[in-house]
Amino acid sequence: MPIQDFIAKIAKGPKASKDLTWDESKQVMKLLIEGQATQAQIGAFLMAMRFKMESVSELAAFTAAARAYVAPLSIPKELAVVDVPSYAGKSETFHGLIAGAIVAAAAGAAIVMHGYDGIPGRPGAAGVLKALGIPIDLDPKMAGEHVTKKGFVYLDIGMYHPPLYRFLEMRQEIGVRNLFHPIARLLNPSRAAAQVVGLSHPPHFEKTAEVLRMLGCPRALVIRGVEGDPELSVTAATRVLELRDERITPLGISPKDCGVALGTSRDMAGFPPGQQDKEAELLRRIIQNQISGGPKDWVLMNAALLLYAAGKGATLPACLPIARVALESGAAGRKLDELVQAPLAGSKRG
Repeated sequence: MPIQDFIAKIAKGPKASKDLTWDESKQVMKLLIEGQATQAQIGAFLMAMRFKMESVSELAAFTAAARAYVAPLSIPKELAVVDVPSYAGKSETFHGLIAGAIVAAAAGAAIVMHGYDGIPGRPGAAGVLKALGIPIDLDPKMAGEHVTKKGFVYLDIGMYHPPLYRFLEMRQEIGVRNLFHPIARLLNPSRAAAQVVGLSHPPHFEKTAEVLRMLGCPRALVIRGVEGDPELSVTAATRVLELRDERITPLGISPKDCGVALGTSRDMAGFPPGQQDKEAELLRRIIQNQISGGPKDWVLMNAALLLYAAGKGATLPACLPIARVALESGAAGRKLDELVQAPLAGSKRG
């Protein structure tokens, strides 16, 4: 079928539009990724799908098809990797996820963080990681080696999946998100058995857990996170859906549940765009255990979340002491030093 037939099926209005089948969804993804659609057809399809909204089956099929175009990172099977997408960007809070991931890596988890830094006014993780001195431009081969040897890596989606990156970039031209934004979050470049996915768009909350189950993900935590990143809040309970052995369980995780005090919005306060160096300095001081109180507690909560996803503890509260030891013993600071050392080999761009 030509893409205009698929557009006609999904764009007939609220009462007449129909969902694409699994096979039709995969055919559309093939047409889009392989450049067999005009710019007008691409824009029409993306906007029609935005108004109709992706069904669980469509989103799962789109993701499965997108995954098929790139090989997964080469990582030993015995390495229990946690997939952590970071695509939302920040406007009000600092990237607690970054510090939490480094603390978790120091405690024995292996984290593959992947993302995109192209949302106007909402700086992403890449700029802060770069300011910390952590490589953000590794190709997939190097990324696999880094996470295997160092326990943490950031993978730029443009380095891993260029066609998908081009569709993410269309947000700046069209002005709104498109179906490739949830696909990117679900891409799982390392095919990790555990995924921690954050989002802020309410209609995608339950849907994302269902999609992960349909894709055969063994374990996932879907989080109504802080500003859309997969972060627990230190100021209130966070809604979480846990997928485990095909069963989805709703959770409400509060700071008290993790064993830390309830914080305030100031504990998570970030920096204006263009001040990544100041944010990096804050994260560096937290990771080196030079800051106490709410910011430290927020980072510990999110380190515990990643450790729980990695299977380092039977419950999330049980993982908080593990994270605390990694931070207060200096192991997290040493892990940061290890990550900012010269890459194992050259990177693709400077």
